[in-house]
Amino acid sequence: MLTAFPPLLRAGRSHAPILTVSELNRAARSAIEGAFPLLWVAGEVSGFVRHGSGHCYFTLKDREAQVACVMFRHRAQQLGLPPSNGDRVEVLALPTLYEPRGQFQLTVETLRRGGVGALFEAFERLRRKLRDEGLFETARKRPLPPFPRSVGLVTSREGAAVRDFLTTLARRMPGISVWIYPTPVQGEGAAERIANAIRIAGERRDCEVLVVCRGGGNIEDLWAFNDEGVARAIVACPVPVVTGIGHETDFTIADFVADLRAPTPTAAAELVSPNRSELLAQLERCRQRLVRASTRCLEDRMQYLDYLGRRLVPPGELLHRQRLHLDHLAHRLRMGSSRCHAAGVHRLERAAGRLTATAPDLSGAARRLDGLRHRLATAGARLLERRGDDLRRLAAQVAHLNPVAILARGYSIARHEDGRIARAAAEIQVEERLSLTFAEGGARVRVEATTGT
Repeated sequence: MLTAFPPLLRAGRSHAPILTVSELNRAARSAIEGAFPLLWVAGEVSGFVRHGSGHCYFTLKDREAQVACVMFRHRAQQLGLPPSNGDRVEVLALPTLYEPRGQFQLTVETLRRGGVGALFEAFERLRRKLRDEGLFETARKRPLPPFPRSVGLVTSREGAAVRDFLTTLARRMPGISVWIYPTPVQGEGAAERIANAIRIAGERRDCEVLVVCRGGGNIEDLWAFNDEGVARAIVACPVPVVTGIGHETDFTIADFVADLRAPTPTAAAELVSPNRSELLAQLERCRQRLVRASTRCLEDRMQYLDYLGRRLVPPGELLHRQRLHLDHLAHRLRMGSSRCHAAGVHRLERAAGRLTATAPDLSGAARRLDGLRHRLATAGARLLERRGDDLRRLAAQVAHLNPVAILARGYSIARHEDGRIARAAAEIQVEERLSLTFAEGGARVRVEATTGT
């Protein structure tokens, strides 16, 4: 190890240099760090302290020796739950010398519980085995029911996990029933009992989704959920399985094979249950949209009804309009005939005046005049005849539109008590009172039976 020291230190005694303490400690630190690689050291924790700066200081010891350890803040942030005095741990550290005090110490990079190395190896072997079998595939996993009516819970009856789960479930959706399958979650035989509880829940089919959960702990406390039997029981369970084991940073084999993994038991309760408050808020939004849509639809119908009401003309008003139009046509016919006759007379008078002025042969003119007079009389008669035919045709049309004429042929109008016209027997109820309108008068009747419904 002297190769790490300055060459002067390897000289004979007579030529040995005089070093300061700082130079000596610096040389010793270089020698130690050059001689030892990063290595694992096992021991018992003593005097663990986390300073306000974030650095952690403790002593690692066994029955025969001890060594000071420091874990700087950027490494201590990844530590999670700090170890307690007396815990057996394994540290990945670099041996060094703290120069200001000349103290040999270990600069710790990673800290884990004692024996965790073997557990991690077993964990990795089982994880690779089940992964190669395809049990971690996303395509194999089933979706959770959106609105389950019952939830199963595999956990310890005395643990905090069951209280957290039930409290969260009661807050989010109190109507969901919970079936608890109590089982130990750590210790000897816990894995077999957990697997058996999962199988019982699957056989009974009391629940629509099954939750396997427990509170936080170290890797030894959670080891029952790294058992192959538990993993295969979850895979074989006929209902979807959700795991909520430990804290957010804890992963077990059960988490990998479950249909869904929750970071905590509380989060598992949130995953398997809809939020009652959010559903009520959504329902209220739907109700408001329905009210607005119904109001708009009703207003549109009312406007359309007003439009139809303005277009609807009573029969009497329609007959009055037709009568006025007929009178107008008759007046135009009379005026046209008068104008035509006056024009003919005027032409005749002009012709007579021209004849008188030129003193023509009046005998021929008289004959032509008689012919024209005859033609005028014939044309006027024909025009009057055509206009009369038009007048009679219009009168017949008006008479055809008159509802009184229809009633006179033996028809009648049946109305409900609210004034609506009954158009089909299906609209009429037995014992209902109707109003009948005839060509002359009316009557009120009571329905004894209907036909053709």
